[in-house]
Amino acid sequence: MRPVILLGHSNFLAHDSKQQEKMKPYSPLSTLLAAALLRQAGHEIALFDATFASGIDDFETMLDELRPTVVVIMEDNFNFLTKMCTTVRRETALAMIRAASARGCKVAANGPDVSDNPALYLDAGADAVVLGEGEMALLDLVGHWQNQEDEPASIPGLILADAHGVKTTHVRRPLQDLDELPHPAWDLLDVVSYRSAWQAAHGEFSWNVATSRGCPYACNWCAKPTFGRRYTVRSPEDVANEVRLLKQQLEPDHLWFTDDILGLDVDWVCEFAEEIRRQDAVIPFSMQSRVNLMTDKSVAALAAAGAREVWLGVESGSQKILDAMDKGTTVDAARLATRVLKAHGIKACWFIQLGYPSETWLDLISTRDFIRDEEPDDIGVSVAYPLPGTEFYDRVRAQLGWQRNWKDTGELAMLFQGTYDTEFYRKVRDVLHDEAASRKPRADCWRRLEREATSHRSPQPFRLAVGR
Repeated sequence: MRPVILLGHSNFLAHDSKQQEKMKPYSPLSTLLAAALLRQAGHEIALFDATFASGIDDFETMLDELRPTVVVIMEDNFNFLTKMCTTVRRETALAMIRAASARGCKVAANGPDVSDNPALYLDAGADAVVLGEGEMALLDLVGHWQNQEDEPASIPGLILADAHGVKTTHVRRPLQDLDELPHPAWDLLDVVSYRSAWQAAHGEFSWNVATSRGCPYACNWCAKPTFGRRYTVRSPEDVANEVRLLKQQLEPDHLWFTDDILGLDVDWVCEFAEEIRRQDAVIPFSMQSRVNLMTDKSVAALAAAGAREVWLGVESGSQKILDAMDKGTTVDAARLATRVLKAHGIKACWFIQLGYPSETWLDLISTRDFIRDEEPDDIGVSVAYPLPGTEFYDRVRAQLGWQRNWKDTGELAMLFQGTYDTEFYRKVRDVLHDEAASRKPRADCWRRLEREATSHRSPQPFRLAVGR
């Protein structure tokens, strides 16, 4: 029997030079979860994995070979790069939709950019935009189409085209028990290609796992178009079971937990560590969390579970900037969290964000000095990125021009009028990375940057309102 449902995503490594250079390809978890759910319901499915494909021609070839009746473009909602939605990725997704629609397929699309800009995807030929996490709405939608029923306006969680533009169906309640979902359909992937790419670039093979959905915190620059501010978590037993199966079937050397926050609750973290050990499922892993959650008890449990590194959203060494972000953390808390992690033998890594409104040269120096003082094991540096649906986006919307997304993930472009221009922040990023890697101050570089700062100032930098 030929497959009648083809699932795919638009994350082509070939289209993003920065991601090619990093060469840390992870499985498209959302796509694989949807595939597993549809297969569990008895549907015949196939997968187009764009990760190692050369381009849209490969997708069109699969369309012509399989002749599916339904195509689902399901972006990986667990990959933080997906929220950014580079212009190349958007254009690729739209081209995939046009190709499927031209062949007479019913087309559904899901992802952060799809939710933010549904008309774009409907105009390209999508028959339905699937909102939010998407799996259950997609299951209902595919069943509806396969039964050749009328327009699916009764299915909650969709946006459909109509004569007046678009219409949204009833709101769908988010999934409450994540343990009900099957494990991702790993067998649909060419795991050998993932393993080979990882081992050639890094000497080890890493795989991704998601334990939760959402984040309850209110950082005003963080978009939550898929999971919102709720926090829903799988049971420690279910997560440990997935890790055990991965260890037996795929044999990764390392795991990346994709959660915005792994282990919001200390009791969950402790139970997770116990269950991982009980099931003989310990695999070294990396994760993301917040500085206020890195207590001695939690970190000790993470270490016992196999934690190798924790990425913290430190963002800035200036308390003024953290407060402006509504970050809800302090510089001192970041300092303590870093030291607690190191004391337990876990690498402490920092995300740093440059260019947030009202950031001055002195704020940049505070960030530099903070990195020098605490010596995080690694840093990731970006600039403030206005994402639709955030308070930050609403503040700077009037300054946004024609470019509202980066072309690819390495562009590091200022999309609004920050204190300094794009070129300057790129230089600051490079020096911060150089110092962090070498553990040597680059005083000459900073003197040059200070001399250049005035010439790189934006003509009318955005300022926060008094009292922020």
